Amino acid sequence: MERRTIGAGALAVGAVGLGCMPMSWAYSSSRQRGEESLRTVHRALDLGTTLLDTADMYGPFTNELLMGRVLKERRPDAFVSTKVGLLVGEQHIVANGRPGYVKRACDASLRRLQTDVIDLYQLHRADPEIPVEETWGAMAELVQAGKVRALGLCAVGARGGRRSGARLHDATIRQLQRVQQVFPVSAVQAELSVWSPEALETLLPWCEARGVGFLAAMPLGNGFLTGTLTPGQGFEPDDVRARHPRFTAEMMAANQPIVVGLRRIAARHGEGVTPAQVAIAWVLAQGRHVVPVPGAKRERWAAENARAEALRLTSEDLAEVAELPRARGSWD
Repeated sequence: MERRTIGAGALAVGAVGLGCMPMSWAYSSSRQRGEESLRTVHRALDLGTTLLDTADMYGPFTNELLMGRVLKERRPDAFVSTKVGLLVGEQHIVANGRPGYVKRACDASLRRLQTDVIDLYQLHRADPEIPVEETWGAMAELVQAGKVRALGLCAVGARGGRRSGARLHDATIRQLQRVQQVFPVSAVQAELSVWSPEALETLLPWCEARGVGFLAAMPLGNGFLTGTLTPGQGFEPDDVRARHPRFTAEMMAANQPIVVGLRRIAARHGEGVTPAQVAIAWVLAQGRHVVPVPGAKRERWAAENARAEALRLTSEDLAEVAELPRARGSWD
């Protein structure tokens, strides 16, 4: 697989990463099977998908434990990315950016991951009670201690801006400008996909101008862009899509033309090419510093996603994607 670099430190990763969250968190729990997930991670590594993206809150903790079982055997094959800053309660999630907590959380992640260094340590969310510079300073000390190789920041304000009309990533850029004064940002993780292209407006250019890597979260639109979901199929109560404004039966039906367009482009590239691969290839085409991180918990999907790296979209394809209708949510 093609290699891409993250940040000025030239951290090399496979061009397509693996989002590990669905194996333990946020999607239908009845379909989460540990042994199958382990096989999926091994298969992804075999195909050159080196970046494994997890977080201590996924589970919580169980996703890191799962990754640790793989890393115990294959640490040299993997680029480990995990996150800190969010605590999960029974009915709520809260931010914790206190320096002491960040350092304890890092040590706990290292134990669960069965490794002595985290390649990319990302701040999941800033704590509104703690200046982000203090949190970032504690993370920088982890780099200096040799426990972490590089630091990243996850975007904030994922959906509110769509209703208010504000630019979606203004708050994230303000945070980046502040923490960049403390210690270099190697990567930013934010949603980017055919149906959520907002990062192209300001956030992606900000990263490109500064040599900051961009990890594209949800490049398959929470699974919608794969073309495998049926409007009105319903989701389990613990599945984030059960409360997502684009996954009501009405909105899933309204957004089908996006999938139809991706399927039409896939057909031009030959038998076996899928809408999901076109969606990932579109993200890859947005810049050499962009690494899509599609989630997968099945070997089949991880392999399909990895093969998208070989798909080269033409200027005609890209123009056709640009003309696809805007994705609609229940507030539209």
